[in-house]
Amino acid sequence: MFDGSGQTRPAYDEYCRWFDEQPGEWMRRKAREADDTFRRTGITFNVYGENEAEERLIPFDMVPRIITAAEWRKLSRGIEQRVRALNSFLYDLYHRQEIVRAGRLPERLLQTNDAWLANMVGFTPPGGIYTHIVGIDLVRTGPDEFFVLEDNARTPSGVSYMLENRETMMGMFPDLFSRVGVESVSNYPRRLARSLAACVPPAFAGGKPTVAVLTPGIYNSAYFEHAFLADQMGAELVEGSDLRVVEGRVQMRTTRGYKPIDVLYRRVDDEFLDPLTFNPDSMLGVPGIMDVYRAGGITIANAPGTGVADDKAIYSFMPEIVEFYTGEKPLLPNVQTWRCADHDSLAYVLDNLAELVVKEVHGSGGYGMLIGPTSSKREIAAFRDKLKAKPENYIAQPTLALSTCPIYTRAGLAPRHVDLRPFVLVSPEGIDITPGGLTRVALKKGSLVVNSSQGGGTKDTWVLKD
Repeated sequence: MFDGSGQTRPAYDEYCRWFDEQPGEWMRRKAREADDTFRRTGITFNVYGENEAEERLIPFDMVPRIITAAEWRKLSRGIEQRVRALNSFLYDLYHRQEIVRAGRLPERLLQTNDAWLANMVGFTPPGGIYTHIVGIDLVRTGPDEFFVLEDNARTPSGVSYMLENRETMMGMFPDLFSRVGVESVSNYPRRLARSLAACVPPAFAGGKPTVAVLTPGIYNSAYFEHAFLADQMGAELVEGSDLRVVEGRVQMRTTRGYKPIDVLYRRVDDEFLDPLTFNPDSMLGVPGIMDVYRAGGITIANAPGTGVADDKAIYSFMPEIVEFYTGEKPLLPNVQTWRCADHDSLAYVLDNLAELVVKEVHGSGGYGMLIGPTSSKREIAAFRDKLKAKPENYIAQPTLALSTCPIYTRAGLAPRHVDLRPFVLVSPEGIDITPGGLTRVALKKGSLVVNSSQGGGTKDTWVLKD
């Protein structure tokens, strides 16, 4: 909100004027009101492996994270370039693998990657789209310095929090939105429905496409989001038990019998999608869906096998991937990354563990990582042993000087580290980037971990109108 000299940054000018006009007790009451709203709405997430709370309230901070229109234009160009490259990369991986033939990507990254699916080789998804919904995690280190922290090309989550954060803010501070011109995010479900409907399979018979959201069920950590998006899109929310293959189509049970589905927005991992193809013990998927998919009877969003693009070892090659498929230098750089599978990189990481962030190649949610500067000597020693045992499972990055945004505390405003996950929709009609996204915030003082499962929260993200 403020620069090094204490001056208000241009993005926050009007917000600061508004904030200074508000009585402290009124703002404290509003903070409590926000918590009550989230509790009443049931905006929760699950934490796996913890006994004390199966379900938790998502922490919300009512001070918005604000981005200027000019900054957003710059970010959008970089995000679009990266998403185009990701889609081209996935097509290539499952066809001629030109990037491997050219020596720009080691073949071992595919051979040892569980997310790479042999079943997808030679098959082109409807419309040539692999990544229908993408979340690109960004961090900021300076006024004009944004870096991509990771790519979420499999099943990015969090968009329901983006929408509920905005609705909560507009309900609590309607006068603020009349003073500050903010780009809308509320039409995301409509845009998502339109984007998915544009990806119909060859078997589509015409008329209005039938879109459904496949959820693992109520015990999944993101079930709130699955139900929320289905409701907002006007789509059916289905579980594997609601579906079966009938006459070469995946069909859902209705009060009038079975009805074919054209596009399935699946929130079930590849492994559980089809027990006849993947995990035979899965009760979450649909037996035979992969055969229907390959025969052109259904579109699955995102396509099976896209998880290979989420891999943190693949991430370290993204600058080369962007350049290979677009012919351009990346507009949004990667964070410097050491691949621990490389002997020299491993030696450097082991010598500097106390200063680095080390992540599992297949990890997510902030689990299985080491943040050197905030770890004890015992934790570092234990992680050193894991690293030596399986170096190919890890990458390391420097501890970035992440930008901070203010949060509202009882003592007033206080700085906390943030990241940003913009959401991108891809269809044969083009790439659609919602102006804003999910800002995740490390609510613990000094913490760099923003994941809700690790004590982080969320805040509304404003992109200012020109």
